[in-house]
Amino acid sequence: MRRGISAVALAAAVVLGAAACGGGGGSGSGGGNASAKDPGSVTGTITYWDTSDAKNEAPAYKALVSAFEAKYPKITVKYQNVDFTTVEQKFKASAQSGKGAPDVIRADVGLIPEYASLHYIAPLDGTPALQDTQDFVAGPLNTTRYEGKTYGVPSVTDTLGLLYNKDVFSRAGITAPPATWDELIADAKTIKAKVPGVTGTYVNPDAYFLLPLLFGENADLADPAAKKITINSPEAVKAVTKAKEIYDSASLKVDFASAYDNMQTSFKTGKVAMLIQGPWSVGDDMSGSAFQGKGSNLGYAPVPAGSSGKALAPTGGHDLAVYQGSKNLAASYLFTQFMTSSAAQQQIAVKNGTLPTRTSAYTPEVLKNPTIAGFKPIMDTARPRVALPQVGSLFTPLQQEYIKILQGQTSVKDGLDAAAKQFGTLLPGFAAQ
Repeated sequence: MRRGISAVALAAAVVLGAAACGGGGGSGSGGGNASAKDPGSVTGTITYWDTSDAKNEAPAYKALVSAFEAKYPKITVKYQNVDFTTVEQKFKASAQSGKGAPDVIRADVGLIPEYASLHYIAPLDGTPALQDTQDFVAGPLNTTRYEGKTYGVPSVTDTLGLLYNKDVFSRAGITAPPATWDELIADAKTIKAKVPGVTGTYVNPDAYFLLPLLFGENADLADPAAKKITINSPEAVKAVTKAKEIYDSASLKVDFASAYDNMQTSFKTGKVAMLIQGPWSVGDDMSGSAFQGKGSNLGYAPVPAGSSGKALAPTGGHDLAVYQGSKNLAASYLFTQFMTSSAAQQQIAVKNGTLPTRTSAYTPEVLKNPTIAGFKPIMDTARPRVALPQVGSLFTPLQQEYIKILQGQTSVKDGLDAAAKQFGTLLPGFAAQ
């Protein structure tokens, strides 16, 4: 989980932000006007930090970089593949010092509010970087906004859905995936009774995977507009109570030391019938005995709905953002525009199997990929995480208390009250329930 920002770092960031604001809007090769009026005249060298998988995904991005340089021969792109697990701290360090920051960065969608609040990335409204916004899927586009401005351009997206074993469902006489959490519990009981050796589901104790239950009860971590901590609201208590019920009645018991790996192994070997998971897991799923050589056995559906009737899951993925202190904003805007175009997204989807963020990129060729085709309608249920700079840090205390709740070490209300108290130290000025 992401760590919070220290007071010293925050103060340094504010100073840097003021300097970046003063130096980033000029004309010529540094400013943005040239890229809009005469793109072919733009010159300069920019650095791009790509956080895609170096072995399996990066080659497709490198090919796009070469295509960009061919289209804009006066611009040189220094491509760097930066490990996803270290890029956040590396970018913060370089942005705070003003040395070594990339001109364009591929950022996790959950980091956009934090980077924007620290003045590390530039607002893109009215720049050539942000084109044809009506073509973007709503969920990914909403991840780019902070306090009324747009700070990123959606590149690839994902969300959580319900993956299920069609063969197990058939053997249990279940004709459709569960539409509600109560139906999921009922289906799990049916599977246990009719398909020996198979358990209904596996509850992932990672707090990110709790969000569909919270959203389904109209609950969230906090309410920025009202400046309230809401993780211990009655709606949130109801959501986590349901999660505990699912764990107790429908889930394979979790090995909390290696929960994710055991969850995956249980599902892909056919010992678990359904999971809340994302498209990133499908490649691994297909390596197991339940799906290897029989990909059509994997079913896709939206997450079940809560009592609100809403099936909602968090929007994930990556946005491209432009460093506010870049000396080559014009080239950075053009590069961002090119890399997030419909044509570029189609190419990436075909090569890497990731979900595009533009509606027009879901072409028949792209939809030949069963994972993309399966998750495309599920994306309609996606919504962004709460737009707070501290949102990544909130998951740590929530997960600590969520695990205690699942293990029966504390009650739902007491656990969420404890999480809310810790939220209070991360969200100064926010009132608790």
